[in-house]
Amino acid sequence: MRRAVSGLSALKRHRADAQMMNIAIRSASTSVAQSSSGGFWTWLTGARSNALPPPDFALPGVTIPPPLPDLVEPGKTKITTLSNGVKIASETSAGSSCSVGVYIDCGSVYEAPETTGVSQLLKTMAFVTTTNRSELRVVREIEAIGGSAKASASREMMSYTYGALKTYMPEMVEVLIDCVRNPAFLDWEVKEQILRLKAELAKASSNPEKLLLEALHSTGYSGALANPLIASESSISRLNTDVLEQFIFENYTAPRIVLAASGVDHDELVSIAEPLLSDIPNVTGTTRPKSTYVGGEYRRTADSLNTDVALAFEVPGGWLKEKDFATVSVLQTLLGGGGTFSWGRQGKGLHSRLNHLVTEFDQIKSISAFKDVHSNTGIFGIHASTDASFVPKAIDLAARELTSIATPGQVDQSQLDRAKASAKSAILVNLESKVHTKLQMLYI
Repeated sequence: MRRAVSGLSALKRHRADAQMMNIAIRSASTSVAQSSSGGFWTWLTGARSNALPPPDFALPGVTIPPPLPDLVEPGKTKITTLSNGVKIASETSAGSSCSVGVYIDCGSVYEAPETTGVSQLLKTMAFVTTTNRSELRVVREIEAIGGSAKASASREMMSYTYGALKTYMPEMVEVLIDCVRNPAFLDWEVKEQILRLKAELAKASSNPEKLLLEALHSTGYSGALANPLIASESSISRLNTDVLEQFIFENYTAPRIVLAASGVDHDELVSIAEPLLSDIPNVTGTTRPKSTYVGGEYRRTADSLNTDVALAFEVPGGWLKEKDFATVSVLQTLLGGGGTFSWGRQGKGLHSRLNHLVTEFDQIKSISAFKDVHSNTGIFGIHASTDASFVPKAIDLAARELTSIATPGQVDQSQLDRAKASAKSAILVNLESKVHTKLQMLYI
């Protein structure tokens, strides 16, 4: 009985202490809320608060770092040209990893009707059997050092890249060059990769954005840039070992090859790569076919709930006119855009000029600015996904935004400064990538 009384007394004392603590907390909370600028405590306690300070109010004890300068000095790039015309470029960088790539001035622009799709097939066969290694050995050597290798094919470039720790740079260069220069093109591997490529291209052809980009090139250009990057199944079926070997013989020539690396010592890179590249024939090979922008209109029916439409124009000059390319990049950021559920697009946010159209019109599922730039020309435009009945209105809205930007006084300085800052940020982030650093070296 005594224990029960003692426990009851302790419980009463605990409740009394808790009540006193709650009173103290409420008093302190009210005091803090009344002396604060509002916010959570105001909502919680109902206390009156002072007016909010202005956005530029200086916080005590907080120092804001200075902004980045407009010009950030990149790492020094060293270039060595071998006697046969092969270029070796490198750039030092901090960190324990490095990235090496072989880039060839080659792509779908060099394809003929009988070789359509060969660039894509070469991409899928990048790291298979060579005359010195089996496919299994290639894979095992890459995995043994924890490396990552991949290949890509575009309209004007073939690229083979390999990344790993700096200590393995000699092995990386040797394996990479072997895969590029000495593919075996075994018949059974070619047939196997053709089946794989057909599946990849069938998947890509169902992507509205890639399909529209193909349509814009085939319709907007006359000449090499009109060649399809997404080849048809019948074109892929015509490819074989002989076609692959002849295409490489004609296009993988010394003056059109660049070995670029980031995070390596240049002299060491040259000493390793020169014996592996110096015997490539110094011949001009096939000259780049010309392309002319002509414009046009393309329509295609598809089994889809939405209609995808693009309004595009030429970007004269391409990569070679750096100032025009920078202007287009800022313009893309300024227009921005996105979808109902989308992240990561350039310029995505409440301040982009296209984003408000998604919330203003329920028929628009997404709308954004895009660009696809080549060496001497390019395409810039607006892509929208909307209801079929709303397509004419969507085109009018896209034209209205473009006209508004071209009208003096319609873009205030704060919007332009925000777009410039965003474009600079995107460029600096890309320069932190070793792959993008190597691509930059190709145009120096």
